Amino acid sequence: MTDKKAVSETLHKGVRVTFEADEVLYEETTGHHRLSLISNRLFGKLLMLDGAVQVTSADEFMYHEMMAHVPLTAHADPSRVLIIGGGDCGLAEEVLKHERVKSLTQIEIDASVVEFSREHFSEFNAPVFSDDRFRVEIADGAAFAAETSERFDVILVDSTDPSGPGAVLFTPEFYTNMRRILRPGGILVTQNGVPFLQPGEFQTAMASLSDIFPVSSCYLVAVPTYFGGHMTLGWSSDDRASLDIDEAILAERSKDIETRYYTPAVHKAAFALPRFIEMLRAEAVRA
Repeated sequence: MTDKKAVSETLHKGVRVTFEADEVLYEETTGHHRLSLISNRLFGKLLMLDGAVQVTSADEFMYHEMMAHVPLTAHADPSRVLIIGGGDCGLAEEVLKHERVKSLTQIEIDASVVEFSREHFSEFNAPVFSDDRFRVEIADGAAFAAETSERFDVILVDSTDPSGPGAVLFTPEFYTNMRRILRPGGILVTQNGVPFLQPGEFQTAMASLSDIFPVSSCYLVAVPTYFGGHMTLGWSSDDRASLDIDEAILAERSKDIETRYYTPAVHKAAFALPRFIEMLRAEAVRA
């Protein structure tokens, strides 16, 4: 190791993932998070909240494309979309690529994260802030879900891991409110971690979602900075048809959208789970 500063993620017990910081660009403690931004020769700009990697400029497209385009191309009419979390606005950028989306509401608890990301990650989120369909509200996502009278076709929960301010976004109460504010045929997608390193958290989420929604599943995305193997994105709905969309329809709906990870074939394949993940999910659903 050189004399350059090293920044470590210690999200998972027994594992330390260290990134060499070519430069420390920013450090701050906000009202909700401890925020750090470094530059790294492989990952570009890397944002950490409370010691956990949130987004990098090099690989953000992988996670954001799969969280956005899988439900939006599967839904017959994703007119009204809600994002809870997602303060870096990379997910919003992908959502707004869909002309069928007429309005996008984003609920983020920490205004500092949004303003910070607007300044430092403009290479991917700049289009969001000039799009008339976009509205960001600084509020607690769980409280919004419990109180709002609005209804949505697609809800994307781009949360931190289930600790600190993000823990409430993994509870049965929150998932119940997600079902309440989904329109009939709506789709909920949630961030459900890396099952190899977070089997308990994954199973708890899968069990709760299967109790609350008639249809629940999950699909996979591989993101280099989210250490530990495939990350899972939870899928919940009251309608199974959106899980069985023909690849030709997916291709038609996404034909004008520029992507670097998502394809209709990847969409279909992402629901094919490695056996150990399928076994974890099946155990949770049966319990």
